[in-house]
Amino acid sequence: MPERTGACRLKRYFGIIVVIALVIVAAVASHRTASARATEAERDADYRRIQSVYMERVGWMRSNPDEASYKDELKSFFKGYFDDVDAHLDRFGGNKKFDSYLAELDQRAESGGEKKDNRAGDRKAFYEYARKQFDSLREGRYRPVLSATDKGMRLDVVSNDVVMVMGKPQIRLQLVLWGAQRVEKDEGKVKKMVTSASFDTVWKLTDAKGKLLGEMRGADPSMKIDYPERLIAGFPPQMVLGHYDLDLLPAEVAKLEMTINVASHAASGGNANATYAWKLDVPSEWKLGANETWEGATQEERPEEDIDPAKASAKKGE
Repeated sequence: MPERTGACRLKRYFGIIVVIALVIVAAVASHRTASARATEAERDADYRRIQSVYMERVGWMRSNPDEASYKDELKSFFKGYFDDVDAHLDRFGGNKKFDSYLAELDQRAESGGEKKDNRAGDRKAFYEYARKQFDSLREGRYRPVLSATDKGMRLDVVSNDVVMVMGKPQIRLQLVLWGAQRVEKDEGKVKKMVTSASFDTVWKLTDAKGKLLGEMRGADPSMKIDYPERLIAGFPPQMVLGHYDLDLLPAEVAKLEMTINVASHAASGGNANATYAWKLDVPSEWKLGANETWEGATQEERPEEDIDPAKASAKKGE
């Protein structure tokens, strides 16, 4: 009988030890979960702080009317922002290669089985396009060739080089729009950023005397990316990327008048209708040879005074 009592006591003590062990394990797991949640909350708060500081400072960059001083301040402005981003990644961890979107695409492809994503190539192309702009901002190389501000938005023409597009030379006008209105919409489990920025562009081609030789129109630019942060975490907020590709111009063109109208609708109901205009001397590399035909030409009847300023002046004097 005493032996059985001792065995019962041992079982009881063993059971108590197991219970205590389970309690300790549960407490440790709970602590780790709470700690992970606290760290995640701290990480989110710090990232929101970075974006808040950026938005406090970017107002001047978007509205500075002096193009020269704006360009001079770009390097230090983006250095401050990316220093904050780097410090955040050092503290909380994260992908310093900024290529998580590519990994996401690869994961989709692997989990898709036989179902092929027909737009995977396009998505990678959009990432690469945004990445080039991101790297130029982060590395202090961002310096647009043209810039103007209107209605609280700034439009930069980042480059205007001649590039080959499908084996054909084109004038590429690469654009960055700062400050278009946007709103985050909650669509069930998915949050979607909706950016309002519609473009309407006119290019007028004139000769050395101001005579109109041709006119082109364009709507939204190609490769339009209105939420680059979706592709690259850490991309400066509230920017829109894109470009226009123009055919080479007739040899007799001397000036290009470019007017870009941007309409942006605010969630509060207001509309910002901004206009950016430049008059450029046309460099020789933008022109066709003397005997080459301009493929962008279409026939259209226009009043003489719209085409030739000399005739417009004569008509006023009548």
